[in-house]
Amino acid sequence: MAKRVGVDKWLFGVVLLLVLFGLVMVFSASAVMAKSQFGSAYFFMVRQSIWAGVGLVAMVLLMRVDYRHYNNPRVVFPIVAVTMLLLMAVFAMRDSHNTHRWFRFGALSFQPSELATPALILFLAYFLQTRMHKMDDWRGTVLRAALPPLLFIGLILKEPDLGTAIVCAAVTMLMLYLAGLQVRYIGIALACASPVLYYMLFRVPWRRARMLAFVNPEADPRGTGFHILQSLIAVGTGGIRGLGLMEGRQKLFYLPEPHTDFIFANICEELGLIGAVLVITMFVIFGYRGLRAAFLSTDPFARFLAFGITTAVLIQAFFNMSVVVALLPTKGITLPFISFGGTSLFVTLACMGILLNVTREID
Repeated sequence: MAKRVGVDKWLFGVVLLLVLFGLVMVFSASAVMAKSQFGSAYFFMVRQSIWAGVGLVAMVLLMRVDYRHYNNPRVVFPIVAVTMLLLMAVFAMRDSHNTHRWFRFGALSFQPSELATPALILFLAYFLQTRMHKMDDWRGTVLRAALPPLLFIGLILKEPDLGTAIVCAAVTMLMLYLAGLQVRYIGIALACASPVLYYMLFRVPWRRARMLAFVNPEADPRGTGFHILQSLIAVGTGGIRGLGLMEGRQKLFYLPEPHTDFIFANICEELGLIGAVLVITMFVIFGYRGLRAAFLSTDPFARFLAFGITTAVLIQAFFNMSVVVALLPTKGITLPFISFGGTSLFVTLACMGILLNVTREID
């Protein structure tokens, strides 16, 4: 029975703080570039603010909708099917830089792969809730649970978008492990995936160049190593207190994508170690409250739903920040709530509405 009158205020508050902080940092990171390219320093910030507003409205509305309504095959399977169709339909669109990732409608763009992770979380939560005692049945349970994620991952890799595919795979593996999947099955899955990952990383020329740049960025400082070196310069320049908000120098046409993939580098430069620790602390609080909701829930569907949503955000944040400080090779993964990107922000905030509704049931 429900005991909580309202949603988790800590979780709600930290999400709002992350979004507001993101708007400030998007403006700081993009103002000079936006003024140069579009004639207005507010170009990116205004667009992000609109998406943030729409996303927050969606979050508030969804946190009032009982999550049990999603525990229905008439909801789950149409969402999975529509997501699958969108992931296939994107290949009919004109490519951009040899990739098929976006539907473009004039100035607006939509990236269907952003829907893949929430759709997989919903499917796995629905499928696994009644099969936690059947995880030894690899054909009837494990294979059937893994089939939609494998199809999604295959289509996303074809776009190509290795970063999002890895996030989908990681979330799927963690949810299966939560359901009781034995470690040996995970080992078998990793062994089967290793040749594919090796091919994607070392046999695709531009990814191989990224891997070599990750190992030794100084070998080509103006080419493949440029991203990593400029990011590390930004992080190192910030020191403890940073150069001050709006005072960063690397965003002045040195640091690539300072308002999207490398916004954390701009945070480190302008706000220093203090700002970086503040961001990490907010994600830690988010992770703690989200996982708390998952593990305290007595409803298996709610547990899987909360766990999947929380871990998806944490995995993306970990990958993004690790790339910025050169712990991982460069990937096109944004920092949740903070990086510029309308589709990502809206979908993430909508998922927060579902997660917050789950917290209503936690004492």
